[in-house]
Amino acid sequence: MKNKKNPNRSLLIFCAPALLVYKIFKLYPAVSGIFYALTDWNGINKTYHFVGFSNFIEICGDSYFWNAMWFTLKYVLAIVVVANVVALLLAVAIESRPKGKGFFRTIFYMPNMISMVIGGYMWMFIFTKVLYYMADNWNMKFLDKSWIGNPKYSFVAIITVAAWGAVGYLMIIYMAALQGVPTELKAAASLDGANAWKIFWNVTFPLIGHAVTICVFWSLNSGFQVFDVIYALTGGGPGRATQSAAINIYEEAFKGNIRYGYATAKSMVLFLIVLLITMIQLRISKGKEEEL
Repeated sequence: MKNKKNPNRSLLIFCAPALLVYKIFKLYPAVSGIFYALTDWNGINKTYHFVGFSNFIEICGDSYFWNAMWFTLKYVLAIVVVANVVALLLAVAIESRPKGKGFFRTIFYMPNMISMVIGGYMWMFIFTKVLYYMADNWNMKFLDKSWIGNPKYSFVAIITVAAWGAVGYLMIIYMAALQGVPTELKAAASLDGANAWKIFWNVTFPLIGHAVTICVFWSLNSGFQVFDVIYALTGGGPGRATQSAAINIYEEAFKGNIRYGYATAKSMVLFLIVLLITMIQLRISKGKEEEL
C-alpha cells in the first residue's frame, strides 16, 4: 500500500504548479463570473450593487448581442466544415506519399505556430494590397473585391484566415489516426476489388472516427471563442457585420460605457450555449462510434 501511495503523491506534487495556475487563472474567474453576472459592477469601482437576473433579462432584448451570436454560429458552421475537410484531405494526401512526409507536414503546420493576431495582420496586407496588385497588373479581375469592407467578402476572408491557422493542427491529428489504421485491412479490401475511394470511405474513415470527434470538438469550441482573427482583420466591421460574440462581450466590458457585470452575464449565456451544443455533438459522435 505504501508503494502505491508514493507514486500518486509524486504525481500530485509535479502537477501542483499546473493545478494552481489553472485554479487561479481559469477556475476562479469562471466561478466568480457567475456572481458578477448578477451585479452592475463596472470592473473598476470597488462598489457595486446586486441586480439579480436583470442583466440576463436585458440580454434577451439585446439585438447587437444576438446578431453577433448569429454571426458566430455561421462562422462555427463554416470553419468546422472547411477546416476539417481540408485538414483530412491534406492528411490523406501526405500519408499517401512515399517520400517527403516530414517536409509537407512542417510546411502545413507552420501557420499554427504563428499568433493569429500576427497572422491576421499579415493577411490584412494580402487582402488590401497584394490581391489588388494582382488584379490590376496580372489581369486577375476576380480578385478585385472589397475583401474587408464588404460583409459578404469579409466573411470569406475571415474563414480563409481562420482555416489557414487551424488546418495544420487538425491535419496532425488526422495523420496520427491514419497511421493507426491497419494496412492489412486496406490490402484485403483492395484484393476484393475496392477502389481507393471505397477503401477510404468503408475502411479508413470508420477507423479514424475518434480523430474526427476530437477535431470537430476542438474546432467547434475554438470557433465559438473566435476573437483574434476577426479583431485583426475587420475589428467586427464594417459596422457590426462581422462582430462575433466574443468581440461583442469585449466591447461591452472594456469600451465605451463599461459594464463589466453585463458583459459577464453575456459570457455566461455564451458558455451555456456552447455547453449545450457540445453535449449534443458529443452525444451524436458517441452514438456513431458505437454503431461503427
